[in-house]
Amino acid sequence: MGLEPVAASREDEEAKKMEAGGDTIGQKLDAGALFVLQSKGSWLHCGYHLTTSIVAPPLLSLPFAFAALGWTAGIICLVIGAAVTFYSYNLISRVLEHHAQQGRRQLRFRDMATDILGPGWGKYYIGPIQFLVCFGAVIACTLLAGQSMKAIYLLANPGGTIKLYVFVAIFGVFMMILAQLPSFHSLRHVNLISLLLCLAYSFCAVAGSVYLGNSDKAPPKDYSITGDAQNRVFGVFNAIAIIATTYGNGIIPEIQATVAAPVTGKMFRGLCLCYAVVVTTFFSVAISGYWAVGNQAQGILLSDFMVDGAAVIPEWLLLITQLFTLLQLSAVGVVYLQPTNEVLEGLFSDAKQGQYAARNVAPRLASRTAAVALATTVAAMVPFFGDMNSLIGAFGFLPLDFAVPAVFYNATFKPSKKGVVFWLNTAIAVVFSALAVIASVAAVRQIALDAKTYKLFANV
Repeated sequence: MGLEPVAASREDEEAKKMEAGGDTIGQKLDAGALFVLQSKGSWLHCGYHLTTSIVAPPLLSLPFAFAALGWTAGIICLVIGAAVTFYSYNLISRVLEHHAQQGRRQLRFRDMATDILGPGWGKYYIGPIQFLVCFGAVIACTLLAGQSMKAIYLLANPGGTIKLYVFVAIFGVFMMILAQLPSFHSLRHVNLISLLLCLAYSFCAVAGSVYLGNSDKAPPKDYSITGDAQNRVFGVFNAIAIIATTYGNGIIPEIQATVAAPVTGKMFRGLCLCYAVVVTTFFSVAISGYWAVGNQAQGILLSDFMVDGAAVIPEWLLLITQLFTLLQLSAVGVVYLQPTNEVLEGLFSDAKQGQYAARNVAPRLASRTAAVALATTVAAMVPFFGDMNSLIGAFGFLPLDFAVPAVFYNATFKPSKKGVVFWLNTAIAVVFSALAVIASVAAVRQIALDAKTYKLFANV
């Protein structure tokens, strides 16, 4: 009890130290940490950031994952995914709070790895994997947004001839503007709107599923798992990768870095807000979507709402669902751009000058525009990026969000080997590391099977 004021005062000192460009894990804060990861937010802002990074349009792929798993396994995997990620994200938060109380507030995933496991882990494993996952998410958001724009266009103009890459480029220009928001904290109002949007399109998707499931346009309700034994086994691991990617975050330390000191307890409240939305949206969309279309579920639920280019649910409902999805994708994309922004800011900005000094504004504008241009180009060139994103999810989200937090916690707090916590964390790390390897193999196999259909700048 008597230690609490000491801990709080240490965190206050650390906050002042950060604002002054002071010391964290033995180094002066660079421009990326000072300018992009400003610690000014409340637990509510933290909840908005968490919700945007987790509750995103990939949740509309959950009925497709259920098609490979069936009812029982699908629901079990969804429950396990929610329980393990909520637990793992709290482990990371507790480790971050512990180090903040010791006067070493860590702001980035790679800072944690460097401090806890050693420099090599931060530089050669956690840092590159996180960057790959997050930039891959930006590309995927840009591609999905282009596809949503094209779907809206075709609803308004059946038979239209504008190609997918044109819509991808249009969205890319919009993302270039959003990318100029200076810091993660400056996204708090955008991410509040994003939270409302994810609830809106999830409820619309559920309504569309209920309508379709009760209409004569629905496919016959067949919930059996199709394919031969080999395809079914690989399908299960692909489905696990999809669920892991849906629950994935990869930027928990960066989100907690936006919270003003003292940080104790704020992340937990933010996670509670986030997971209230997670449970509401994930389970309703997965169950209603799979109930409506069974094993005929396509890669994303919105595709099930159109057959041969015609809507099989009311057009107005499909239109607003696509619109809400499109709008939220812009927020998700700019959230996952933050680790890239932080790296670019560290490379090109001068921490000794103000955030809005001309010396820093010019390279910020140029570097962020170039990063979004690269993501947009890849999305337009490679519209089959979904297959590759499954690989990134299996190789990135599974270890970062399921296995690594348990390792960090055990290495930091060193719980007794006679206790439950040590063995629970060890089991989580081992099981999900193994799943990451197997799911990566399954994703590579799927890429090899689909390779014959790949075509640059394809109009899909």
